[in-house]
Amino acid sequence: MKLQKCLHILVCIMVIVVRTESFLVDITYVQSAVAKGADFYNWNRIKIRYCDGVSFTGDIEAVDPATKLYYRGARIFVAIMEDLLAKGMKNAKNAILSGCSAGGLASILHCDRFKSLLPIGTKVKCFADAGFFINAKDVSGVSHIEDFYNDVVSTHIKNILAPGVADPHGHWHNCKTDIEKCSTTQLQTMQGFRSQFINALSGLGSSASRGYFINSCYAHCQTETQETWLRSDSPVLNNKTIAKAVGDWFYDRSPFQKIDCPYPCDKTCHNRLFDPQEHPLI
Repeated sequence: MKLQKCLHILVCIMVIVVRTESFLVDITYVQSAVAKGADFYNWNRIKIRYCDGVSFTGDIEAVDPATKLYYRGARIFVAIMEDLLAKGMKNAKNAILSGCSAGGLASILHCDRFKSLLPIGTKVKCFADAGFFINAKDVSGVSHIEDFYNDVVSTHIKNILAPGVADPHGHWHNCKTDIEKCSTTQLQTMQGFRSQFINALSGLGSSASRGYFINSCYAHCQTETQETWLRSDSPVLNNKTIAKAVGDWFYDRSPFQKIDCPYPCDKTCHNRLFDPQEHPLI
C-alpha cells in the first residue's frame, strides 16, 4: 500500500478487549459506560494502529526497492501480542479481538491465532465491523476488487461497488457521499450489492455460535462511537443496540443473527454524510 494511503486510513484498526483480575498497562484505557453495568464498560481496551496494507498478514523479508517499504504486518501482530501477553494479557479471563474495515478483516484472519495465544480456559471471541469483503463486480461490470485487494482500504460501496476507476465521469460521486442523493437506478444497484453480500454470508453455512448484526444503515464502522454503539437513539435490530447484541452473543445469553430490511426502511439508522476532503479516496 502507498504510504499516503496509509495516512488516510485511521479507521482501520484492531481492538483487543480483555477482562482480567488485575491487568492495566500504559496503552490501555477504560472508558466509562453510558449506563453503569453495561457490558464491557470496565474492560481494558487496547487499540492497535493499522497501516501495513494487508490486515497484518504481510511477511516478506525483502524491502520494496521502489518505495522502501517493509511488508511485515504479520510480524507486527506477533510482536504486539508478545508484548501484551508479557504485560498481563496472559491472565485474561475473557477477551475479544475486534476491528473495523480492514481492521475487521484482520480480526477474522487472526482470530484462531489470537485464541491460541491465550490460556485454554479464557473465553475468546472475535467480531468484525464492516470487515466482510465480498468478491463482487463494480458498476462497470469489472471485478475491480480482485486487483484492489492488494490495497485494502475503507468502505465497500466506494471501493468494491463504485470505485473511481469504474466511474470516470463521476456519476456515483454524490451518491457515495450522501445516500439521499442516489438515483432510483443507483439505489437498485446498491440493493443488488446487498443481495450479493447476504448470499455470500449465507454461503458460510449455519453455525449456532456465529452472530451477526447486519443493518441497512449507510455508515461505516458503527462499533467505535457511543452514537451508534450504545446510546438511547443508537441503531437497533430486533429492539437491540449493537452493544446489547454483542454482549448477549459474547456471554451466550442468547444468540443474535439478524438481517435488516432493505434501505430505507430502518428509521433508527444514523446515515452518514461523507466529506470528500476527509475521505479523498471517494
